Amino acid sequence: MKILPVRGFRFRGEADVSHVVAPPYDQIGPETQAELYARSAWNIVRVSYPRDEPGGDKYARARATLDTWLADGVWVPEAAPAIYPYQQTYTAHGRSVTRTGFVALGEVSDYAEGGVLPHERTHAGPKRDRMQLLEATGADTGLLFMLVSDPAAELSRATSPAGPPIAEARDLRGELHRLWRVTDEATITRVQSLMAAQPVIIADGHHRYETAVAYARRHPAARHKLMAFFALEAPGLTILPNHRLVHHVDNLDFEDLMDVAARWFDAARLDDPVAFRPENRTLGVVVGRDAAVLRLRPDRFDWITWPDGTSRAWRELAVSILHEGVLRPLLGITDEMLDARTHVDYTADQDEAVRVARGGAYQAAFLIAPTTPEELQAVVRGGELLPQKSTHFYPKLLDGLVFHRLAEP
Repeated sequence: MKILPVRGFRFRGEADVSHVVAPPYDQIGPETQAELYARSAWNIVRVSYPRDEPGGDKYARARATLDTWLADGVWVPEAAPAIYPYQQTYTAHGRSVTRTGFVALGEVSDYAEGGVLPHERTHAGPKRDRMQLLEATGADTGLLFMLVSDPAAELSRATSPAGPPIAEARDLRGELHRLWRVTDEATITRVQSLMAAQPVIIADGHHRYETAVAYARRHPAARHKLMAFFALEAPGLTILPNHRLVHHVDNLDFEDLMDVAARWFDAARLDDPVAFRPENRTLGVVVGRDAAVLRLRPDRFDWITWPDGTSRAWRELAVSILHEGVLRPLLGITDEMLDARTHVDYTADQDEAVRVARGGAYQAAFLIAPTTPEELQAVVRGGELLPQKSTHFYPKLLDGLVFHRLAEP
């Protein structure tokens, strides 16, 4: 991965920027969008994810907003290009965790070239939206979350933050994000050298990455995208599961489901699904007040009708076992239904999954184990894509700590 330092734009050089930052666009629903708008007239969401308003072009409005900000000196360019050490301190599973990476410009290329490895499929609608925004504003506001192998921690040492941060913010969940700046040419050259031969994996941001590739075809000078790089081996790579919430399935009955699942799974009563911790071949099922643990029988793994061409690593994923061992054969939920979001929703919050299933908002919740970093690498480096919504990286990166202007559109 070829990287470059970026001459970033930051909010008036202020240190505490909690009021102007926002989650990635795909994590923003109407309520969150309204909350961010109310936080500040300068919140980055007004450019990164402008809301629809009657009688207006939201993309043109985002461009006008950005132009006003720049003219008024609300967001100002840095004096020199830099790489930015980026640290997140957050709570996961009851303990404090710190994840450290760095922000720079990464060169975009087609997946076929092998420098950037995806792990999920994308859809046309979000990419069309991101392209319209990018063409209108020329503003690269959203960090891509990229994973790079750093087994000897050389990259981590080279980008280790020093001194006080130049910016910090609390996200909407209260997690702390801090940013430093490195302009030392020798350090930047060292980081570029360490990254040069490294392929990277997209953790979050597939739609934005593919949009950047398409944008570069239209604008050859814009071959670099703002990215945040984190080590696969370093502490703090927290991947949460996306539990499945099922709805609009005909004749879904708990006892019937247990009966048909018995061909592949051993079932046991689950008294406390909130406290349940799924393992790789163990699923939790909640249907109203009923709940059970399904454990895949070792001698039944190969009885599942796996998609042709999938590897053992792909089939061993908890989400693959759920999709191919339960959702498709027992409930009739196909990949097309998953793509259309007609029968399955998702949450990384297990408490919420249990609550909405027991409260009747959904017919059932299926609780699964998270995909591990090792499983992710094994599948992606084998040239495969993970099943839909296999990962939920936590916490999400923030828009608005620093952004990049690609060009005058």
